[in-house]
Amino acid sequence: MIIIDGSEGEGGGQVIRNACALSLVTGTSVQITNVRGKRSKPGLMRQHVTALQSACAIGNAECEGLAVGSSDLTFRPGRVVPGEYRFAVGTAGSTGLVLQTVLMPLVLADAPSRLVLEGGTHNMLAPPFEFIANSFLPILNRMGPKVEARLVRHGFYPRGGGRIEIDITPAPLTPIDCTQRGAAIERSACALFAGLPFEIADREIKVARGALDWSERECFVRELPADQGPGNILLLTAAFEHVTEIVSGFGQLGMTAERVAKTAVGRMRGYLASDAFAGPYLADQLLLPFALAGGGSFTTVKPSQHSLTAADVIERFLGRRCRFEPVAGGAHLMTVR
Repeated sequence: MIIIDGSEGEGGGQVIRNACALSLVTGTSVQITNVRGKRSKPGLMRQHVTALQSACAIGNAECEGLAVGSSDLTFRPGRVVPGEYRFAVGTAGSTGLVLQTVLMPLVLADAPSRLVLEGGTHNMLAPPFEFIANSFLPILNRMGPKVEARLVRHGFYPRGGGRIEIDITPAPLTPIDCTQRGAAIERSACALFAGLPFEIADREIKVARGALDWSERECFVRELPADQGPGNILLLTAAFEHVTEIVSGFGQLGMTAERVAKTAVGRMRGYLASDAFAGPYLADQLLLPFALAGGGSFTTVKPSQHSLTAADVIERFLGRRCRFEPVAGGAHLMTVR
């Protein structure tokens, strides 16, 4: 059994998701103490409980300490069974983070699967649906599997109520090298809003357009049905031949539209100023499939604490090290050894 102190490194929920995914893939039990020990509210939250329940369902696993607020858990995997599953977070907790827990075990299963995930699709501290569908999955699909994602209904924090559907055609993961973005194809700034005044989204777009010097055609507002809100997100997209980077800014109480836009613009500028293939969030997502493939490489910006913690968890299960080395152009090269 592998024992992990959940307060080490990044000290958040990613340790749980990666550890359980790797436990299902390798058949190795894991005990996690001090769960989310560095968070203001440590212990399991609703979305983590749903992620663990999902892992238990697809992998015939047993989990001790499976309750909201629990600070210690033990996960004992069984055999992964592909099929049709529906999991509901029950709050605005991220459907994408639940997907992160079960995706790799199902990608490496022996038959297709279909997932219906209900909860949050656009909320803080988690990748929005567009990032999963347009940034992460195209890279994963280049490695062999075929994973398709559909957004049925938006779910904003704090209401939730969103729904995504995922179809998974499994295949062995093949190492690939992702070091060049290729030529720029298109870019856009989209302010989504539901159940809120139009001017909020309009102000975000005006700031983003002016700061990035993008054209009026590339910057637009999209209103969703009021019953899918209240909620607001600004999505900045830069598509290249080989990768698409999506930066998001979430509207929230106490934060002006201008501040939301300026924060997102700063992150997009940081990515565009480097030669890196993957931004920090895409790098987080790619570590697990690349490690499971047993090789490959990608360039990224300076690795985050999230990425370094994920690399540590991966090494404990697989004995493979995800190394980051500085290279030209303000990037870092990640290789699996």
